[in-house]
Amino acid sequence: MKKNIIYIVLIAIIGIIAFVPGIRNFLKDQFFPVATIENAVHVSEEDYDIDLKGINVPDTNLKNFKNKAVFLNFWGTWCPPCRKEWPSIQKLYDTRKENVDFILIAMNDKEEDIRKFLKENNYTVPVYIAQSPISEKLLPKVFPTTFLLDKTGRIIIKEDAYRDWDTETVHQFIDNIIK
Repeated sequence: MKKNIIYIVLIAIIGIIAFVPGIRNFLKDQFFPVATIENAVHVSEEDYDIDLKGINVPDTNLKNFKNKAVFLNFWGTWCPPCRKEWPSIQKLYDTRKENVDFILIAMNDKEEDIRKFLKENNYTVPVYIAQSPISEKLLPKVFPTTFLLDKTGRIIIKEDAYRDWDTETVHQFIDNIIK
């Protein structure tokens, strides 16, 4: 009987952690940095070679951002979680654009849809469309996918889902990688 009660309590705790966003996100923010840094992967010279057509900025190549801290996000106007995280990305951009280069790459999208989305929401974060193949290391499997790269090309954060990017944890990461 006591074992059953213990199992029920454990299942309830796991359920709360898994299904209550505030608790899940809090725990993720507390433990995510350690796991990410321990499993860091580096972006190679070849991975950086992606021609980018600028939507609200000039055309460029991702290799022009090598040796810089980069917030790299793959998204689409057709993707509800992508649209949901945009306000927090814009807030992060507004406060950290002097320290980090922001590159948001729209995937499987029409240029006119992207322009309309940016204009309707007054978003100013730099948006691009990839004009050359994206390496397997960076190619997203789900949307949105976001990478935070340090100046050496090390992937500090990789997030394969919606995230609130305007958090103290993210700001601390950025402050640490720009030193």
